[in-house]
Amino acid sequence: MLKEILTRLQQGKRTMKFPKGPSPVLPDRFRGLPVISREKCNPSCRACSSSCPVGAIDPVAKTIDLGKCLFCTDCTQICPTGAIMFTGDYRLATRKKEHLLLRSGQKELELAAELDRKMKRIFGRSLKLRVVSAGGCGACEADVNVLNTIGWDLGRFGIGYVASPRHADGILVTGPVSKNMELALQKTWDSVPEPKIVIAVGACAIAGGPYAGHKQVLGGVDCMIPVDLFIPGCPPHPLTILDGLLRLMGKLEKNK
Repeated sequence: MLKEILTRLQQGKRTMKFPKGPSPVLPDRFRGLPVISREKCNPSCRACSSSCPVGAIDPVAKTIDLGKCLFCTDCTQICPTGAIMFTGDYRLATRKKEHLLLRSGQKELELAAELDRKMKRIFGRSLKLRVVSAGGCGACEADVNVLNTIGWDLGRFGIGYVASPRHADGILVTGPVSKNMELALQKTWDSVPEPKIVIAVGACAIAGGPYAGHKQVLGGVDCMIPVDLFIPGCPPHPLTILDGLLRLMGKLEKNK
């Protein structure tokens, strides 16, 4: 027992100070908010859109739909002029699906606003979520679960995951909503007491991801129920998920 105590003293505090302190250092390979350079983009070129596996790029409008984007970098590798690049900006969560449409020259999204006054009064200090994997591959689910570890300590913000929808304030959904999970998701949503919220995490939950158009999936949560927060990525980094949750609860400064 003494050995364990000494080890903990040597390790010190392991929970990050974010958001009061600096955000954790992200790896060089991290892919955050993409940007399209107006100057470098050739209007007649279609290389990026033809290479995108999910049709997230509109070459005419020069836009990237981050709700569909898999952050795979196929577009950056094939672009002959280097007009598209991924930045280290992890802030990606929005309240509306249309705000995920990134335009040429745009360097920042309209990030998620906090809940309205009534909902914030109810959920601003404590938010309990029932996590539903609606046919996901496990990647988004893993990063959602990472937030419960000692390094992130999601509970210090009053946010936690519960086993029963009857004890929840809302649901957090991953996956493209397969036909086999449609009824389960609907029953889970119906069991959550009013008022309640829905959070869609990952490209699959937002727009179907790589499974979009398949007859065995609905292609996103909002095909069934209204969504209050969209967190894009494939999968989104735990910091991206945490940032979105804190913005929704009004626990982040607006200019942060």
